[in-house]
Amino acid sequence: MGEDKQGDKPQDAAVLWARYSQIAFIIPGAVVVGLLIGKLLDYWLHTRWLFLVGVILGAVAGFVDMIRTVTRSKS
Repeated sequence: MGEDKQGDKPQDAAVLWARYSQIAFIIPGAVVVGLLIGKLLDYWLHTRWLFLVGVILGAVAGFVDMIRTVTRSKS
């Protein structure tokens, strides 16, 4: 039984490494998507401020997803 737990550790470490490395891409990706959607809405609605709303909403969405990822791995 002890060997089974030791054999699972490298796989668990790889899964945790992949999950935490995902955090490096969550926030910038969400901000870029928000920026692109905001720019598209600016072009479509002839405004100049919706890209800021998109960036802010993207950052908030990125932080929420980051917090979910971290709390999911702790439980």
